[in-house]
Amino acid sequence: MHIILNGKKAGYETVRSAISTLREEVDRVDVRATYEFGDVERFVNEAVRDGETRIVIGGGDGSVNEVVDAMAKLPREQRPELAILPLGTANDFATACQIPLNSLEALRLAVSGNCTAVDIAKANERHFANMATGGFGAQVTAETPVELKNFLGGGAYTLTGVLKAINFVPYQGKMKTPDFESELTGVVAAICNGRQAGGGQVLAPNAYINDGLLDVVIVSQFPLSDLPQVIEEIRNPSANGRYIKYFQTPWVESESDEIIPLNLDGEPYRNKNIRFEIVPAAIDLVLPASCPCLK
Repeated sequence: MHIILNGKKAGYETVRSAISTLREEVDRVDVRATYEFGDVERFVNEAVRDGETRIVIGGGDGSVNEVVDAMAKLPREQRPELAILPLGTANDFATACQIPLNSLEALRLAVSGNCTAVDIAKANERHFANMATGGFGAQVTAETPVELKNFLGGGAYTLTGVLKAINFVPYQGKMKTPDFESELTGVVAAICNGRQAGGGQVLAPNAYINDGLLDVVIVSQFPLSDLPQVIEEIRNPSANGRYIKYFQTPWVESESDEIIPLNLDGEPYRNKNIRFEIVPAAIDLVLPASCPCLK
Protein backbone atom coordinates (compact mmCIF):
# COMPACT_ATOMS: atom_id res chain seq x y z
CA MET A 1 0.00 0.00 0.00
CA HIS A 2 1.40 3.38 -1.07
CA ILE A 3 0.12 6.36 0.95
CA ILE A 4 0.71 10.01 0.09
CA LEU A 5 -0.02 12.18 3.15
CA ASN A 6 -0.56 15.90 3.33
CA GLY A 7 2.45 16.84 5.47
CA LYS A 8 0.34 19.01 7.76
CA LYS A 9 -1.70 15.94 8.73
CA ALA A 10 1.15 13.43 9.04
CA GLY A 11 1.67 14.05 12.75
CA TYR A 12 -1.94 13.46 13.76
CA GLU A 13 -2.05 10.71 16.37
CA THR A 14 -5.19 9.19 14.84
CA VAL A 15 -3.43 8.94 11.48
CA ARG A 16 -0.25 7.45 12.92
CA SER A 17 -2.27 4.94 14.93
CA ALA A 18 -4.34 3.91 11.92
CA ILE A 19 -1.24 3.41 9.77
CA SER A 20 0.42 1.40 12.54
CA THR A 21 -2.60 -0.89 12.74
CA LEU A 22 -2.69 -1.22 8.95
CA ARG A 23 0.95 -2.31 8.98
CA GLU A 24 -0.09 -5.24 11.17
CA GLU A 25 -2.76 -6.25 8.65
CA VAL A 26 -1.01 -5.94 5.28
CA ASP A 27 2.41 -6.90 4.01
CA ARG A 28 3.74 -3.46 3.07
CA VAL A 29 2.77 0.14 3.78
CA ASP A 30 4.88 2.94 2.26
CA VAL A 31 4.20 6.49 3.39
CA ARG A 32 5.29 9.72 1.72
CA ALA A 33 4.52 13.07 3.40
CA THR A 34 4.36 16.27 1.38
CA TYR A 35 6.35 19.35 2.33
CA GLU A 36 5.67 21.79 -0.50
CA PHE A 37 3.57 22.21 -3.62
CA GLY A 38 4.60 19.77 -6.33
CA ASP A 39 5.39 16.93 -3.96
CA VAL A 40 2.12 15.12 -4.74
CA GLU A 41 2.87 15.03 -8.47
CA ARG A 42 6.42 13.87 -7.78
CA PHE A 43 5.22 11.11 -5.43
CA VAL A 44 2.59 9.96 -7.95
CA ASN A 45 5.21 9.72 -10.69
CA GLU A 46 7.55 7.82 -8.37
CA ALA A 47 4.75 5.39 -7.48
CA VAL A 48 4.03 4.75 -11.15
CA ARG A 49 7.73 4.26 -11.85
CA ASP A 50 7.89 1.73 -9.00
CA GLY A 51 4.94 -0.22 -10.39
CA GLU A 52 2.37 0.72 -7.75
CA THR A 53 -1.13 -0.11 -8.93
CA ARG A 54 -3.07 1.59 -6.12
CA ILE A 55 -2.25 4.72 -4.13
CA VAL A 56 -3.94 6.49 -1.23
CA ILE A 57 -4.13 10.25 -0.90
CA GLY A 58 -4.44 11.43 2.69
CA GLY A 59 -5.72 14.98 3.05
CA GLY A 60 -8.69 17.19 2.31
CA ASP A 61 -10.36 18.29 -0.90
CA GLY A 62 -7.27 20.28 -1.91
CA SER A 63 -5.08 17.18 -1.66
CA VAL A 64 -7.58 15.18 -3.73
CA ASN A 65 -7.54 18.00 -6.26
CA GLU A 66 -3.75 17.91 -6.43
CA VAL A 67 -3.49 14.14 -6.89
CA VAL A 68 -6.24 14.10 -9.53
CA ASP A 69 -4.49 16.85 -11.49
CA ALA A 70 -1.21 14.92 -11.25
CA MET A 71 -2.79 11.66 -12.39
CA ALA A 72 -4.61 13.35 -15.26
CA LYS A 73 -1.24 14.31 -16.76
CA LEU A 74 -0.39 10.63 -17.15
CA PRO A 75 -1.65 8.44 -20.00
CA ARG A 76 -4.88 6.73 -18.93
CA GLU A 77 -3.34 3.27 -18.90
CA GLN A 78 -0.58 4.41 -16.51
CA ARG A 79 -2.86 5.92 -13.87
CA PRO A 80 -2.92 3.86 -10.67
CA GLU A 81 -6.12 3.19 -8.79
CA LEU A 82 -6.87 5.90 -6.24
CA ALA A 83 -8.22 5.69 -2.71
CA ILE A 84 -8.96 8.58 -0.34
CA LEU A 85 -8.04 8.95 3.33
CA PRO A 86 -10.12 11.99 4.37
CA LEU A 87 -8.09 14.30 6.63
CA GLY A 88 -9.33 17.76 5.71
CA THR A 89 -11.60 20.23 7.46
CA ALA A 90 -14.52 19.71 5.08
CA ASN A 91 -13.80 16.54 3.06
CA ASP A 92 -16.76 17.41 0.84
CA PHE A 93 -15.94 15.02 -2.00
CA ALA A 94 -15.23 12.06 0.30
CA THR A 95 -18.25 12.76 2.49
CA ALA A 96 -20.65 12.91 -0.45
CA CYS A 97 -19.24 9.57 -1.66
CA GLN A 98 -19.65 8.11 1.87
CA ILE A 99 -15.97 7.27 2.20
CA PRO A 100 -15.39 6.68 5.94
CA LEU A 101 -14.03 9.66 7.86
CA ASN A 102 -12.52 7.31 10.43
CA SER A 103 -8.90 6.88 9.34
CA LEU A 104 -8.58 3.16 9.97
CA GLU A 105 -11.90 2.42 8.27
CA ALA A 106 -10.87 4.53 5.29
CA LEU A 107 -7.52 2.71 5.03
CA ARG A 108 -9.19 -0.69 5.22
CA LEU A 109 -11.53 0.37 2.42
CA ALA A 110 -8.46 1.54 0.49
CA VAL A 111 -6.96 -1.93 0.80
CA SER A 112 -9.99 -4.08 0.07
CA GLY A 113 -12.49 -1.83 -1.71
CA ASN A 114 -13.50 -2.14 -5.33
CA CYS A 115 -12.74 0.51 -7.94
CA THR A 116 -15.11 2.33 -10.25
CA ALA A 117 -14.10 4.48 -13.22
CA VAL A 118 -15.26 8.00 -12.39
CA ASP A 119 -15.26 11.35 -14.14
CA ILE A 120 -13.11 14.34 -13.32
CA ALA A 121 -13.48 17.88 -14.66
CA LYS A 122 -11.28 20.50 -16.28
CA ALA A 123 -11.11 24.28 -16.12
CA ASN A 124 -8.92 25.07 -19.09
CA GLU A 125 -5.73 23.12 -18.30
CA ARG A 126 -6.50 22.55 -14.59
CA HIS A 127 -8.25 19.37 -13.44
CA PHE A 128 -10.49 19.04 -10.41
CA ALA A 129 -12.51 16.28 -8.80
CA ASN A 130 -15.38 17.94 -7.02
CA MET A 131 -16.45 21.47 -7.79
CA ALA A 132 -15.50 24.86 -9.20
CA THR A 133 -17.15 27.93 -7.72
CA GLY A 134 -16.83 31.22 -9.50
CA GLY A 135 -17.57 34.90 -9.18
CA PHE A 136 -18.58 36.22 -5.78
CA GLY A 137 -18.89 32.68 -4.40
CA ALA A 138 -15.15 32.18 -4.76
CA GLN A 139 -14.46 35.32 -2.70
CA VAL A 140 -16.70 34.61 0.27
CA THR A 141 -16.10 32.53 3.36
CA ALA A 142 -19.60 31.75 4.57
CA GLU A 143 -20.58 33.09 7.98
CA THR A 144 -24.04 31.61 7.98
CA PRO A 145 -26.43 32.70 10.74
CA VAL A 146 -27.81 29.79 12.77
CA GLU A 147 -31.36 30.84 11.94
CA LEU A 148 -30.63 30.66 8.21
CA LYS A 149 -29.00 27.24 8.57
CA ASN A 150 -32.01 25.92 10.45
CA PHE A 151 -34.37 27.33 7.86
CA LEU A 152 -32.57 26.33 4.67
CA GLY A 153 -30.30 23.44 5.60
CA GLY A 154 -28.01 22.70 2.66
CA GLY A 155 -29.00 25.86 0.81
CA ALA A 156 -27.67 28.11 3.55
CA TYR A 157 -24.12 28.44 2.23
CA THR A 158 -25.19 29.53 -1.23
CA LEU A 159 -27.94 31.84 -0.04
CA THR A 160 -25.75 33.49 2.58
CA GLY A 161 -23.23 34.33 -0.13
CA VAL A 162 -25.98 35.71 -2.31
CA LEU A 163 -27.48 37.77 0.49
CA LYS A 164 -24.08 39.34 1.06
CA ALA A 165 -23.91 39.95 -2.67
CA ILE A 166 -27.19 41.82 -3.08
CA ASN A 167 -25.25 45.08 -3.44
CA PHE A 168 -22.41 43.38 -5.28
CA VAL A 169 -21.91 44.25 -8.95
CA PRO A 170 -22.48 40.96 -10.81
CA TYR A 171 -20.06 39.51 -13.29
CA GLN A 172 -21.11 39.82 -16.90
CA GLY A 173 -20.05 37.73 -19.83
CA LYS A 174 -21.07 35.10 -22.33
CA MET A 175 -21.87 31.46 -21.76
CA LYS A 176 -21.89 28.70 -24.34
CA THR A 177 -22.89 25.02 -24.07
CA PRO A 178 -23.63 22.37 -26.72
CA ASP A 179 -27.30 23.39 -26.46
CA PHE A 180 -27.35 27.19 -26.18
CA GLU A 181 -25.44 30.45 -26.05
CA SER A 182 -26.45 33.37 -23.87
CA GLU A 183 -25.33 36.51 -22.14
CA LEU A 184 -24.44 35.72 -18.54
CA THR A 185 -25.01 37.97 -15.54
CA GLY A 186 -24.46 36.32 -12.21
CA VAL A 187 -23.02 36.70 -8.73
CA VAL A 188 -22.37 33.01 -7.98
CA ALA A 189 -21.72 30.01 -10.20
CA ALA A 190 -20.90 26.41 -9.35
CA ILE A 191 -19.61 23.92 -11.92
CA CYS A 192 -20.05 20.56 -10.29
CA ASN A 193 -18.80 17.03 -10.74
CA GLY A 194 -19.52 16.16 -7.11
CA ARG A 195 -22.49 17.21 -5.03
CA GLN A 196 -21.38 19.40 -2.16
CA ALA A 197 -18.96 22.11 -1.07
CA GLY A 198 -18.53 24.61 1.73
CA GLY A 199 -18.35 21.97 4.46
CA GLY A 200 -21.44 19.94 3.66
CA GLN A 201 -23.66 22.28 1.65
CA VAL A 202 -25.30 20.35 -1.18
CA LEU A 203 -25.23 22.50 -4.31
CA ALA A 204 -25.85 19.81 -6.95
CA PRO A 205 -28.12 17.14 -5.45
CA ASN A 206 -28.56 15.34 -8.78
CA ALA A 207 -24.85 15.11 -9.64
CA TYR A 208 -23.19 11.76 -10.31
CA ILE A 209 -19.47 11.23 -10.69
CA ASN A 210 -19.84 8.68 -13.49
CA ASP A 211 -22.53 10.17 -15.75
CA GLY A 212 -20.30 12.12 -18.14
CA LEU A 213 -21.97 15.42 -17.24
CA LEU A 214 -21.27 18.59 -15.31
CA ASP A 215 -24.02 20.02 -13.11
CA VAL A 216 -24.09 23.81 -13.41
CA VAL A 217 -25.72 26.18 -10.91
CA ILE A 218 -25.86 29.92 -11.66
CA VAL A 219 -27.25 32.48 -9.22
CA SER A 220 -28.30 35.83 -10.67
CA GLN A 221 -28.57 39.09 -8.78
CA PHE A 222 -31.97 39.56 -7.15
CA PRO A 223 -33.85 42.19 -5.14
CA LEU A 224 -34.45 41.46 -1.47
CA SER A 225 -38.19 41.57 -2.11
CA ASP A 226 -37.88 38.41 -4.23
CA LEU A 227 -36.12 36.42 -1.52
CA PRO A 228 -39.05 33.97 -1.10
CA GLN A 229 -38.83 33.08 -4.79
CA VAL A 230 -35.05 32.62 -4.52
CA ILE A 231 -35.54 30.25 -1.58
CA GLU A 232 -38.07 28.25 -3.55
CA GLU A 233 -35.75 28.03 -6.57
CA ILE A 234 -32.88 26.85 -4.36
CA ARG A 235 -35.12 24.07 -3.05
CA ASN A 236 -36.31 23.14 -6.54
CA PRO A 237 -33.62 24.18 -9.03
CA SER A 238 -34.28 24.00 -12.76
CA ALA A 239 -33.05 25.41 -16.05
CA ASN A 240 -36.07 27.72 -16.12
CA GLY A 241 -35.57 29.45 -12.78
CA ARG A 242 -35.66 33.23 -12.75
CA TYR A 243 -32.73 33.64 -10.34
CA ILE A 244 -31.31 30.13 -9.87
CA LYS A 245 -30.55 28.20 -13.05
CA TYR A 246 -29.54 24.54 -12.87
CA PHE A 247 -28.65 22.40 -15.87
CA GLN A 248 -26.40 19.52 -16.93
CA THR A 249 -23.91 19.60 -19.79
CA PRO A 250 -20.68 17.88 -20.88
CA TRP A 251 -19.01 21.28 -21.26
CA VAL A 252 -19.60 24.97 -20.77
CA GLU A 253 -17.52 27.96 -21.82
CA SER A 254 -17.54 31.35 -20.12
CA GLU A 255 -16.08 34.54 -21.52
CA SER A 256 -15.79 37.83 -19.66
CA ASP A 257 -14.10 41.21 -20.13
CA GLU A 258 -12.77 41.00 -16.57
CA ILE A 259 -10.95 38.26 -14.68
CA ILE A 260 -13.32 35.92 -12.88
CA PRO A 261 -11.99 34.53 -9.59
CA LEU A 262 -12.46 30.77 -9.42
CA ASN A 263 -12.08 28.19 -6.71
CA LEU A 264 -11.23 24.62 -7.78
CA ASP A 265 -11.79 22.31 -4.81
CA GLY A 266 -10.45 25.07 -2.59
CA GLU A 267 -7.56 26.04 -4.88
CA PRO A 268 -7.66 29.54 -6.47
CA TYR A 269 -7.68 30.03 -10.22
CA ARG A 270 -8.25 33.20 -12.27
CA ASN A 271 -8.96 33.74 -15.94
CA LYS A 272 -11.19 35.74 -18.28
CA ASN A 273 -12.04 32.85 -20.58
CA ILE A 274 -12.66 29.41 -19.12
CA ARG A 275 -13.78 26.18 -20.72
CA PHE A 276 -15.14 23.68 -18.24
CA GLU A 277 -15.50 20.13 -19.45
CA ILE A 278 -16.04 16.69 -18.04
CA VAL A 279 -13.39 14.02 -18.57
CA PRO A 280 -15.37 10.77 -18.51
CA ALA A 281 -14.08 7.69 -16.68
CA ALA A 282 -10.70 9.33 -16.08
CA ILE A 283 -9.80 7.86 -12.67
CA ASP A 284 -10.34 4.43 -11.10
CA LEU A 285 -11.53 5.38 -7.61
CA VAL A 286 -11.99 3.10 -4.60
CA LEU A 287 -15.52 3.63 -3.32
CA PRO A 288 -17.88 1.94 -0.86
CA ALA A 289 -20.54 -0.27 -2.41
CA SER A 290 -23.22 2.10 -1.11
CA CYS A 291 -21.74 5.23 -2.71
CA PRO A 292 -24.75 7.45 -3.62
CA CYS A 293 -22.79 9.46 -6.18
CA LEU A 294 -22.64 6.59 -8.67
CA LYS A 295 -25.30 6.28 -11.32
